[in-house]
Amino acid sequence: METWKVVKAFTIGPLLEVAIPKPGNVNRYKDFEDLTFYHFLFANTAVMDVFFEAAERGKLIKNKELLPQDARLGELIKKAVENSKKIQNSNPNFGIITLAVPLIVGLTWSGEIDSAREKTKLLIHSSTPQDTIEFYRAIRIANPKGIRKGVEYDVYDDSSFDAIVKDEVNLWNLAKISSKRELIFKEWLNGYELSYSTFEKLKQLASSLPLEKAALQAFLELLATNVDTLIIRKAGVEEAILVQETAKKVLNGEVTFQELDSFLREKKDLRNPGSLADIMAIALSMLVLSGYKLNL
Repeated sequence: METWKVVKAFTIGPLLEVAIPKPGNVNRYKDFEDLTFYHFLFANTAVMDVFFEAAERGKLIKNKELLPQDARLGELIKKAVENSKKIQNSNPNFGIITLAVPLIVGLTWSGEIDSAREKTKLLIHSSTPQDTIEFYRAIRIANPKGIRKGVEYDVYDDSSFDAIVKDEVNLWNLAKISSKRELIFKEWLNGYELSYSTFEKLKQLASSLPLEKAALQAFLELLATNVDTLIIRKAGVEEAILVQETAKKVLNGEVTFQELDSFLREKKDLRNPGSLADIMAIALSMLVLSGYKLNL
């Protein structure tokens, strides 16, 4: 799989995700007080060089010039977050970076979309405790909302670094510990199951619908069938379930799309379904990578 084809797809995908007027998210029509459409434009293009490096590492693994455990996923994620922060002052794309980097390596290692998910699982399973330390440093730079303190291997406690090495906590082990509170870690463990199923749904819908309508329908189905872990972190599980139930009512015709959007914005960004938006960004990237031609 050609490096630049992957990089272009994973640049266009997140830009499409933020442009499409999905309910409760920043989009080309609506911002939050501390997070705007422009933050996403700057951040999502600032990581292209790191995505290129990730794609090249996948090719090196494919050619047996590099071992999977030497992919240095944590370092790549940290570099991408650093690039994002250098050009804007918010946190629009940490989740996208965290999902995209291992998958990009897996894509160029496997050479095709379908088998990349298993390669990506192997990469994460083969990671090292140093990857986890670099990943923690990336979290500190991004400083996402709702990160719990005082837990085992606390991100903001320097003593965690020694414990990570001592206990051999690589990215796979970290994901197992944290998957109940973060959707990204679930994706790491299950081979990007939700990202891939959303991609397949998008591909099906986009074969007969304009891109925006296809993406909005797929996103509504995501909201109706999953609780968003960013909402859980910021507002609690009851709010996340309430968002899910309201999205179901839209699909059933009981609530309008506009009413859902207003409901999600009632408490500013507390009901912002950001984790599921990250899934949509990855799914859109794979749609582009699969050869999708724009249909408006």
